[in-house]
Amino acid sequence: MLIYLAMAFWALLGLVFNTRLSGMMNRALAPTGAMFAFLSMWTGALWGKPMWGTWWVWDARLTSELILFFLYLGFMGLTASIDDPRRADKAGGLLALVGAINVPIIYFSVRWWNTLHQGSSISVSQGASMEQTMLWAMLLMVFAFWLYSIAIALYRVRTIILDREKHAHWVALELRSGAST
Repeated sequence: MLIYLAMAFWALLGLVFNTRLSGMMNRALAPTGAMFAFLSMWTGALWGKPMWGTWWVWDARLTSELILFFLYLGFMGLTASIDDPRRADKAGGLLALVGAINVPIIYFSVRWWNTLHQGSSISVSQGASMEQTMLWAMLLMVFAFWLYSIAIALYRVRTIILDREKHAHWVALELRSGAST
């Protein structure tokens, strides 16, 4: 969800200030967000089968997470289908901004509707309701996933910049100096 909010942030910057980097950052973030959305649904189904007796339930949180996954796929499909990168970035930015409405729906779905999912295990006001070792393991993995997401997004945006600017003189110099080292 935070990756999608980052995409909405970059989309807003791109639409307001007409920055080229914004669209490139969105394109770099979307595949990682789609992968994490898919993994959360897949691992949730693996956990849900023994707990709930079914692989999938049209639960509010599951359905809104599925919508988020489709938003990621739709963003990638939309931006890939438009030949002009600037127009594709604007269209994708609009989709990212409109789709950001789904993020609070996912987050608050457990409180708003009677669902199978439990409430939050970590609260600022009440602390954590889980075992200390599980909390530290979860926080470590959250940190690891964020490092992975940032590293992959920066790698992808570098690749996108080099691809879009492949005819520029500085790219030729960069590629030449990279090949010699």
